[in-house]
Amino acid sequence: MKNKKNLIYIAGPTGIGKTEISIKIAEILKTEIVSCDSRQLFKELKIGTSPPSKDQLSRIKHHFIHSRSIHEIYNVGMYEKDAINIINKLFKNYNNLILVGGSGLYADSILKGLDEFPSVPNKIRNNIKEKYIKEGIEYLQNKIKMLDPIYYKNVDVNNSNRLIRALELIELTGKKYSSMISGKRKTRDFNMNVILLECSREKLYSQINTRVDRMINNGLENEAFSLKKFKHLNSLNTVGYKEFFNYFENKISYEETVNKIKQNTRNYAKRQITWFKKYSESQKINIENKKNIDFNKLILKQ
Repeated sequence: MKNKKNLIYIAGPTGIGKTEISIKIAEILKTEIVSCDSRQLFKELKIGTSPPSKDQLSRIKHHFIHSRSIHEIYNVGMYEKDAINIINKLFKNYNNLILVGGSGLYADSILKGLDEFPSVPNKIRNNIKEKYIKEGIEYLQNKIKMLDPIYYKNVDVNNSNRLIRALELIELTGKKYSSMISGKRKTRDFNMNVILLECSREKLYSQINTRVDRMINNGLENEAFSLKKFKHLNSLNTVGYKEFFNYFENKISYEETVNKIKQNTRNYAKRQITWFKKYSESQKINIENKKNIDFNKLILKQ
């Protein structure tokens, strides 16, 4: 291992097994884990976001797991500041830290830093939000698809906050949002390495379907029901919850609900795979047979 402080990002699509692999690496390195999952942040979302189990959390100290409430205002910009502060503090005691999570924008806020954008007048913001409230997220999706197809291909199209933010800046500047994302790295006081987990689509989709079944058996329906009065919150515009909200309103059947959760999760995984392609210098690990992974050898390459 190099002497300089080292942040190892464990990347990969949802359902591939990032949590357990990150814990095994953290155990070998005797270090802690910083999560960059934008939904596991919220303490009310105990089942639908598939956070680390109590046993896993007892093995390794995790940061940004159930640390916020859905009722708080919290965004990626706030996360960047909080996470960098914690990472710098932890590096006083550790030479290596693990970053793990599938939320690409949250990971990039640490690895590269966020771009600085001009402030948007309230009039522009309020007009877009009013249309969103009246016409739903489809309005935002269609506008982004028409005005900035490049960004549309990469953004989480179910994240209303990100769509609104992009439309605000497009209207303010007259430029495509994708052209305003510089990609320039902020200077960090530590090395950054990416380990990208991969497997066949067939295996990944099978694991996703199994995980959804497990969440259903663990009580996802009851958890979603207890949160239905907060469905307007962006944190609950999340796969696993929004489908059940439609079920509670008799818009879809129970069978359709479960199938849509599986399909929407698979679609999200496909978008993540596209996002992670930009990590061209990452060390790619095929996890088809986890027993064959030499974790000690893997760490030495960092």
